[in-house]
Amino acid sequence: MERFEALAEQIRQLRMARHFGQIYAIQGGLVQVVGLVGHASVGDRVSFPLPSGDLLFGEVVALQARLAAVLPDGPVDGLAIGLQAELLGAPRLAPADSWIGRVIDPFGQPLDGRPLAQGRVQRGFRTPPPPAATRKRLGARLGTGLAVFDTLLPLVRGQRMGLFAGSGVGKSTLLSALARGVAADVVVIALIGERGRELREFIEEVLGPEGMARAVVVAATSDQSPLMRRRCAWSAMTVAEHFRDRGHHVLFLADSITRFAEAHREIALTAGESPSYRGFPPSTSHLIMSLAERSGPGPEGAGDITAIFSVLVAGSDMEEPVADILRGVLDGHVVLDRAIAERGRFPAVDVLRSVSRSLPHAATGSENALIGRARAMLGTYAESELMIRAGLYAAGSDPRLDEAVRLYPGLDAFVSRTSPEIAQSFGLLAQALSGPPPKAAA
Repeated sequence: MERFEALAEQIRQLRMARHFGQIYAIQGGLVQVVGLVGHASVGDRVSFPLPSGDLLFGEVVALQARLAAVLPDGPVDGLAIGLQAELLGAPRLAPADSWIGRVIDPFGQPLDGRPLAQGRVQRGFRTPPPPAATRKRLGARLGTGLAVFDTLLPLVRGQRMGLFAGSGVGKSTLLSALARGVAADVVVIALIGERGRELREFIEEVLGPEGMARAVVVAATSDQSPLMRRRCAWSAMTVAEHFRDRGHHVLFLADSITRFAEAHREIALTAGESPSYRGFPPSTSHLIMSLAERSGPGPEGAGDITAIFSVLVAGSDMEEPVADILRGVLDGHVVLDRAIAERGRFPAVDVLRSVSRSLPHAATGSENALIGRARAMLGTYAESELMIRAGLYAAGSDPRLDEAVRLYPGLDAFVSRTSPEIAQSFGLLAQALSGPPPKAAA
């Protein structure tokens, strides 16, 4: 029945008129088309016939008095002045419940070689978030299967967290662990600009059958155009909104917002926008914040989107533009440190530089006391770590530092612990804070 309803919706979407233009100029990666002004809008799709018989698609990125500037999805080889261009209109997406367990491209086409049924409702790619005054508050704490996130950095329903890391620090592995472990009805994963060879490995080995059983993966690989890479994030969020409106709790994972912003930078600069923020155009801030605002708690009667956005930070620079913009609109951030990863601890979370803004409300008084003491001990150790490792610290000179040194191995090991229940995680934290008995004085 659902397939017939989807077919009926596609018939209703058929265009009664078709609009054509001609290529007027090709310059700097942009194709100038005459004859579409008055019918075309920014964001509309356009197709060009190639000599091979295939079609090259593009998107209207700017409009002038007579010309529409179209950025193609691929190389312009084969295009010529006077060639016909057809206006296809604004693209739409029709998610369906049957998309769970599937891998799709940013336009809702299957990438796994199997037919994919379309949903009943056509959705735009850039829909507004729910009205702020009608949104629910953050919900209950979620189990993640990882002790550090169940205690020191809690994740609650509807929360938006940032995952800040350099390349090769375990970011994708941590995202896949959260995809398998976080309590959610549906997981929507946006793989933006990933290496093509890693897509199948991520699905089959990193995510695995357990993770794919409740996941929808939207992928745009690094070789694809910036239009596809930017639309990947919008498409994945649109899919998440479909399940949210069905009353489900959705876990949204985006890897990465940095590549999303870089794709937008390519498009915006080609369209004529000037770089003003360390190479990024002014529209980047609104682009990132509007995407983040679409996640979070839904309106009354709907579900929620709990979101984790990853950001690539070179040299742990938390002040670079994308990290700085995103951090300001999130409900917490997790920093992965390369030095921690290099000594073999996973996840390589730098607890002192990470924060969850769901605290203190997400924990009881006794749990907050444990969290506070753990952070205090880690902070005390970090202040004197260089001196300790250089052998310049003499035991007994500072009782508080003596305690931090005694507890540090247990607390460091605790961050890598797995735990099936939140209560058990706090038990492990209490155990780490008890530590080994103090050494007797000589």
